[in-house]
Amino acid sequence: MVIPVILVCIVEDRKDIRESLTLLVNDDAACSCIGAFASAEEALQKIPALQPDVVLMDIDLPGMNGIECIAALKKLSPDIQFMICTVYDEDEKIFDALAAGANSYILKGSDSGLLIAAIKDLNNGGSPMSSDIARKVVQHFQKNNAAQKNDYHLSQREKEILALLAKGLSYQQVADTVFLSVKTVKTHVYNIYEKLHVNSRTEAINKFYGR
Repeated sequence: MVIPVILVCIVEDRKDIRESLTLLVNDDAACSCIGAFASAEEALQKIPALQPDVVLMDIDLPGMNGIECIAALKKLSPDIQFMICTVYDEDEKIFDALAAGANSYILKGSDSGLLIAAIKDLNNGGSPMSSDIARKVVQHFQKNNAAQKNDYHLSQREKEILALLAKGLSYQQVADTVFLSVKTVKTHVYNIYEKLHVNSRTEAINKFYGR
C-alpha cells in the first residue's frame, strides 16, 4: 500500500530559515515541499492553487503577519492544516494564532526530528505543540475554569445586578430592570465590592468575569 506524500508549503521571510526548512521537509520521504514563500501576500496568492496538506507559517512577516495570513487562507482553503513555526511564545500570540485557525504551534529551534514528526501528526489529525506552548494552553484553561467556578459567594441577585452593570446600565436603569429602588441597588453594589475586594464597577466586572 502506497502512503500519500504529505504536501507542505512554507511561509518564512528569512531566506536561510526558509531554505533550511525546505531541505528538512524534502529530506523525509513522507513529505514534499511544494512551495516556499517570503511573505504572507505571496502565500495568499499562490497557496490556494497548490492545495498543500500542511503549511508551516511564521508569525513575524513583512506586511501582513502570519496570524492574519492564516485567517485569510482558512476562508479560501479550510481543509489546509496550519502549523505556526515561530520564536514567539507569548500567550497573546498563541491564542490569537489558534483563534485564527492554526492547528499546531511549534517553536523555532525545536529538534528537526520533532518538527517532521509534528508535521506527520498534524496531517493525521493531531494538534502537536511544543511542550512549553502546550503547558501555557493548559494553564490558560485551568485559570479560566477556576475563575468560572469561583462565584465569590455572590447571591443570585448580586450576580444579576453585576451582569446588568457589565452591560453599561446606570444604577437607575438597573433599579428599573430588577424592580428595586436605586438605594437598594447601591446597597447590593456595596456588598458586591466587599465580597470581590474591589473599589469600582470596572474592577468588579473584570475580577468576576476574568477579563
